[in-house]
Amino acid sequence: MVPIHRAGWPFIAIFACGAAVLGWVSEPLGFVGLVLTAWCIYFFRDPERVTPMRDGLIISPADGVVQMIDRAPPPDELGMGPEPRPRVAVFMNVFNVHVNRIPIDGTITAASYRPGKFLNASLDKASEFNERQSLTVTTADNQEIAFVQIAGLVARRILCHAKEGDTFRAGERFGMIRFGSRVDIYLPDGVEPLVSVGQLAVAGETVIADIRAQEPARVGEIRL
Repeated sequence: MVPIHRAGWPFIAIFACGAAVLGWVSEPLGFVGLVLTAWCIYFFRDPERVTPMRDGLIISPADGVVQMIDRAPPPDELGMGPEPRPRVAVFMNVFNVHVNRIPIDGTITAASYRPGKFLNASLDKASEFNERQSLTVTTADNQEIAFVQIAGLVARRILCHAKEGDTFRAGERFGMIRFGSRVDIYLPDGVEPLVSVGQLAVAGETVIADIRAQEPARVGEIRL
């Protein structure tokens, strides 16, 4: 049995009650309610993860598809300057695990919430206009990695319990986004991603980048 995130229990209870009411009205409707309740339980699953342990590794903060790799300035509210940095965007659909994890050992040195729109999170402009929670983690050797939880078309609630001054280890949970969304990771300048667009990332396990690596950015292709 996979553990359930505590934020999911109120929703599971609501879905289960709804299924009971629908079942009282009609057996087919009750079956639909039961399926939706099962999906809700599945959505809020919170499995354990095995995180690679080595200084310099940047681990994926989210489950999902690596949707985009480009260069962009971190959110203004983090105060990291206007210079573009390598950015990796991981898109979570409604079937992915939505618990988010810290990408690298360090201390949260900036945390800022900004309300906004709820555009499709797969759109590039979602990073600018959508509701978001932006964070910076600073490592022991003063490397800054920004990561941003971005709400999506269906997602309407960002949960984040990380705050300035908190110290985390890579792979530890810091929040979640409900019902489809995206997380962007901004790497230090000169650090190349070790993932490719279209690749599946696993929160707390997939190595997004290695600060110590000297190799160029990786490319990938679908092979049959």
